[in-house]
Amino acid sequence: MLRIHFTGQDLARTTLADEPDPLWELLLSLHQLQGRDGAGHYGRWRLRTRRQLPRPGERLLQLAPPSGYSPDFLTPAYAAGSFDAAVERVQSTSRQRIRHELELVRRPSSQWTKDLAEGRADAVNELGQALRTYHRYALAPYWESIRSLVRADLRRQTSHLYDAGIDGLLGKLHATTRWEAPVLEVMGLPDQDLYLEGRGLRLQASVFCWQFPTKLMDPRLTPVLVYPVHHSPSVRLETPIESRGESLSALLGSTRAVALEAIAETCNTTELARRCKISVAGASRQVSIMRDAGLISSRRAGQAVLHDLTDLGRALLDGPQHTAQSLES
Repeated sequence: MLRIHFTGQDLARTTLADEPDPLWELLLSLHQLQGRDGAGHYGRWRLRTRRQLPRPGERLLQLAPPSGYSPDFLTPAYAAGSFDAAVERVQSTSRQRIRHELELVRRPSSQWTKDLAEGRADAVNELGQALRTYHRYALAPYWESIRSLVRADLRRQTSHLYDAGIDGLLGKLHATTRWEAPVLEVMGLPDQDLYLEGRGLRLQASVFCWQFPTKLMDPRLTPVLVYPVHHSPSVRLETPIESRGESLSALLGSTRAVALEAIAETCNTTELARRCKISVAGASRQVSIMRDAGLISSRRAGQAVLHDLTDLGRALLDGPQHTAQSLES
């Protein structure tokens, strides 16, 4: 059990995150991608991500085994800004720290992780590319849903704070935590005493955190406790297209609806077949139908033929209001 020791100054500096942390969601989603827990919440997300994730994004699995330690440098202290800015913070980690933390990962090293541990520029650049690729395919399509769940948790925690102050907040933070002032006990973590020493604590709700809270291993880093949002049986991760999915699938057919979403990322016919888990001939047929309907366009890029959404196709994905505006223009 983890025991977090607060002083009066720590209580005054404890904060509730009002937005999801993209790097924590990325890291914890990598764990979920390799597991089977929470099938009702993550099952469809796993299937879609495993099907569509390009190889550069898969490289991150070498850094994040499904259990045990993952490098702290993958989740630097949160700072508001773009995801690219967050990736740059990861890439700016010192060579010494990267090497030390990679040595703690219980997973066979590859040539890439060896080069990363040596601080080689090409390996660091590939880390940035992997983070951006993974985010694009595994998180960005679901970010609206992730953000909604974290904000719902914020409203719940804020009501505890309003009703009973900091004792109410820490006392009802999560089912696996217990507040016995001035110590917050957290089940599911290794036996340890963490003294905040006036630094305060950032409380970060996470959609991909499952069952038990988690934290950085190095006690010298800015303290953060990442805890699971409330997962009700009726709540699951959805892309904007999935939240309207039944009506769109009824209109286009389920395979074509998935194909339309896949082409939103621009791809050739072979890649479309892989993303949709259909034959190349089947993908070619879907391309022909959607192109004839004015939903996509095709263009030659060298020896490849790439497919993109037309304004009408993108409006159909964006929703009824945008579709109406497109038809009126």
